[in-house]
Amino acid sequence: MRDRELYSNLTALPPLFVRLDGRAFHRLARVLSLTRPFDERFGAAMARVARRLVADSGLSPIFAYTFSDECSLFFSHLPFDGRVEKLDSVLAGYASSALTIELGLETPVAFDARVVFVDPVSARDYLVDRQSEAWRNHINAYAQAALLSEGMDPRRVAARLRGVDGPAIHDLVFERGVNLAETPAWQRRGTMVYRQTVEVAGQDPRTGEISVAVRSRATIDRDLPLFSSDEGRAFLSGLIPGL
Repeated sequence: MRDRELYSNLTALPPLFVRLDGRAFHRLARVLSLTRPFDERFGAAMARVARRLVADSGLSPIFAYTFSDECSLFFSHLPFDGRVEKLDSVLAGYASSALTIELGLETPVAFDARVVFVDPVSARDYLVDRQSEAWRNHINAYAQAALLSEGMDPRRVAARLRGVDGPAIHDLVFERGVNLAETPAWQRRGTMVYRQTVEVAGQDPRTGEISVAVRSRATIDRDLPLFSSDEGRAFLSGLIPGL
């Protein structure tokens, strides 16, 4: 019956992103009573899931970029010989298990996954685009929270914000005492997890001699530059091979 596994041999070539998106996470928000507009516990949990994917999954993405309930993983070399079904299913399954653990849930959560083909330049463009989406998510979340706090029901909030552009939403929130440019950077620009080399000192128990070794650690960076800026381009050039 293997001849009926029509997509089992569909393969991809690197470099590429695999983007994970939470499925029906609005229900999860109700179960956990997540704080509006951004919940620190959930944001930190997603960052730790991204770190697990980079450091512990055995799949070796170069880095992960996450905001809200999505996470993009960049690969320059692919596990499973690039088989798309394996990439998507294993990464989505691993992330679902990891977030269930991180949040201490009794009911499992689910992610879906998709492959996004890039070259070094379009990889940067992809991250600029996702960070722009993080900003749009950020301003909408604050606007929704502000209107809900005034007693407006969710349906009226959605109608009030439908078709409203970014600057107008910014003004709406500012009039209610929140400067969106001063909110935490991870809310505005997302979080990146990548490997850094660090020096670790250790003592030989037999001789007492102190030696220094170089180790690679997955770092959670919640203070990212704007990817479309000169600083951001330089930052991404250090992460994306060939850029």
